[in-house]
Amino acid sequence: MKRISPIVLLSFIVFFVACNQPTKEYTSEKLEKVYEEAGDNKAELEKVITHYSEKQEDSLKLKAAYFLIENMLEHSYAKAKLVDTTKQIVSFDVLDYENYDQMVAAWDSVEAKIGTIDFVRDTLIYDSQVLTADYIIKNIDLAFQAWQKPWAKKLSFDKFCEYILPYRGSNEPAEDWRSYFLEEYSWLEDSLKDVTDPIEVTKLINTNLKSWFSFDARLYRHPTDLGLKEMLDLKVGRCEDMTNLAIYAIRANGVPVMSDYVTHWPNTGNNHAWNSTYDKEGNVVIFMGAEANPGDYHLNNKKAKVYRKTFSIQDNSLAEIKPEYEEAPGWLAGNHFIDVTAEYIPVVDFSIKLNDNFEMPDSVNFAYLTVFNSGKWEATAWGKIDFDKKQLDYENVGTEIAFMPCFYNDSLIPANYPFILDSLGKANYIVADTSNTFDYSFYSTTKRIIIKTTDEIRKADFKENTEYELFYWDKKWVSLGTQLSEKDKALEFKNLPKGALFWLKIKDGKDEERIFTINENGEQVWW
Repeated sequence: MKRISPIVLLSFIVFFVACNQPTKEYTSEKLEKVYEEAGDNKAELEKVITHYSEKQEDSLKLKAAYFLIENMLEHSYAKAKLVDTTKQIVSFDVLDYENYDQMVAAWDSVEAKIGTIDFVRDTLIYDSQVLTADYIIKNIDLAFQAWQKPWAKKLSFDKFCEYILPYRGSNEPAEDWRSYFLEEYSWLEDSLKDVTDPIEVTKLINTNLKSWFSFDARLYRHPTDLGLKEMLDLKVGRCEDMTNLAIYAIRANGVPVMSDYVTHWPNTGNNHAWNSTYDKEGNVVIFMGAEANPGDYHLNNKKAKVYRKTFSIQDNSLAEIKPEYEEAPGWLAGNHFIDVTAEYIPVVDFSIKLNDNFEMPDSVNFAYLTVFNSGKWEATAWGKIDFDKKQLDYENVGTEIAFMPCFYNDSLIPANYPFILDSLGKANYIVADTSNTFDYSFYSTTKRIIIKTTDEIRKADFKENTEYELFYWDKKWVSLGTQLSEKDKALEFKNLPKGALFWLKIKDGKDEERIFTINENGEQVWW
């Protein structure tokens, strides 16, 4: 027998020991932040790491555990309460009313008596502070079990981690939905024509979901995302709940399911979320949980930006690259999403020059693209300020849409005039010429309507004997006066500035009417 030299033997022992050290010694900046947030619950998270460190065959599960825990920062469930302007709690259950219109009428009646009411955050429950080791371990083990399904075996570990492994879809209560839906669809494999086809699996499960769960607009005024227990009880939800339900049921059975969304529609009110998944060739296919199967779902509204939720923290997100002192508006301040606009529509990259007529706040490095949505300019994309070239740079943006660039400092501040972005990436500014005016007769406006699980816009005749107000944009909405509508008569407005962006709405109404320009042929063009 050939003897092994002491040096070789020592090297082998060092290598063996190093490779089999408990990986719980591993640390990172992300992990340390989670442990700090976890407080006394840090021990539960460490138990998960220890559990998978003890067995060599669990090395991939250990990586999955690190993925979940490292990206757990700020994942949470927020409880809310309905209050008036004095912060007194208001009792109001949206499901006490037969339909959406009755609920809104009742809400408006309450506000007429006591003033504005709104939901505010009551308690924020961080996952890192409450999830137990047993819960996380069970979630990981069941996710790996689902990954062994014949239709899931080709799925990469990275996509598995992002779109099957996570225990939550958004900000709902964390519950054990995997066990429920594994049992509920135990018949799946025996019902498939092609056991390698994830789309067939998705259709079978989603068809079942459609049989007992549906959209209900009353839940627009529900303050939080529903958990599975609430879904099973109520059997209705809004689009966010429907996408989460599909995530639970289909991810539990080994198909990667994503939640894609628009922060604000650019040509109507509200926002929207829906599902997507991958076919056998890796192509993205969209569907709507509990409403429409892959191949049957279509998005009719224009799209300025489309984002996809991720469980992991995105290092190139605005939240991660902006200076800590700089604030960001709304949903764009998050760090758990990626831009997938180019998967849906043709996009352009473009730049617009800074305008000396618009004051830039101090210490800002980013500027935003806003769209007009339910009476407000709402941020839907961000871009960097190039101070050397004195311009704002934007990437992957949808076209044929009215935008207004804005800075952000506690609120959105116009950075230039509104513009229409054409298909070549040119910004065609809309600037009112108050020295050149004309008269115009209006015969209709628009209204927002609920179509299936989101909102669209339709032409609307004037309500009889109702006061309408016309505005044009000049760094703010400037009134051109009011007119009282009469049956079968146009609204006549005089001295309108040429080239302006207009907005005609019911005075003191709900602000759902769309903005428009008037083209060279005298036609209204809605945006």
